[in-house]
Amino acid sequence: MPLPAEFHDIAKRVNNWGRWGEADEIGTLNLVTDEVVRAAAAEVRTGRRVPLALPLKEDGVQSGLIPGRINPFHTMVQINHEIFGPETVATSDDAVTMGLQAATHWDALTHVSHSGRIYNGRPAGSITAHHGSEFSGIDKIPHIVSRGVLLDVAAAKGVDRLPGDHAVTPQDLDEAAEFGRVTVRSGDIVLVRTGQIQVYLAGDKHGYGYPSPGLSVHTPEWFHARDVAAVANDTLTFEIFPPEIENLWLPVHALDLVEMGMLQGQNWNLESLSTACGEVGRHSFLLTAMPEPFQGATGTPVAPVAVF
Repeated sequence: MPLPAEFHDIAKRVNNWGRWGEADEIGTLNLVTDEVVRAAAAEVRTGRRVPLALPLKEDGVQSGLIPGRINPFHTMVQINHEIFGPETVATSDDAVTMGLQAATHWDALTHVSHSGRIYNGRPAGSITAHHGSEFSGIDKIPHIVSRGVLLDVAAAKGVDRLPGDHAVTPQDLDEAAEFGRVTVRSGDIVLVRTGQIQVYLAGDKHGYGYPSPGLSVHTPEWFHARDVAAVANDTLTFEIFPPEIENLWLPVHALDLVEMGMLQGQNWNLESLSTACGEVGRHSFLLTAMPEPFQGATGTPVAPVAVF
């Protein structure tokens, strides 16, 4: 089924193709300038650190909904092996098999395509079985360190968790910014808390993924207007699921990644961060969220840390 006119209208308004040149492969991360990082460093006042990643484990968030996206399978390949002979130093080694987007992760700009194109108008056929992403793979991202902003939509509404059918709107984002007394700036990384990850933490991985609150198809324009560098949230699907527009699947992915060239992250545990923001009285911080540079990959595990 063709994408509807409403989608294409939004796509035209948020499109960044060519904004940073025809050769660009990192999109809105161009907005994270040296000046932005220097300003972000000023957010560190106490040194308090809050980790935002889920544990990588076999009983992880993936329930089989997406074929091949398996939870981490960890094995020991050496245990106290005296590689240089008896009575010498012994080593233990591990191996892991997992989907790169199995747990807390970044989606690369090539994670989705639409109408045969990926970010900056390149052909979707540039992603191949043997080499992965020729352009805009996650390995092209040099660093992700910037000012982080928590938009705690659930807390702003006075609830622990949004209901499963709640599409987070631009108005919700405005209200969360007002609640946190924070102004989103160019180059910021925005974290949107719905509280949905509580469902997974309580042991219901199937309920965590479906139904799920998430970002509305109208939010990309909000991020585009503020020159946001990247967005992550605490859900499996990132956007509202099932979709708010019938049979329009993953439109926010397509608008963010393909049209805008904006990285997005999923399965971020924002519960402790919400508590910390309340305790310190501010919703901005230094955020480090370096991608693992898997060559040609369309996503990567990440272990983000917020520093106050």
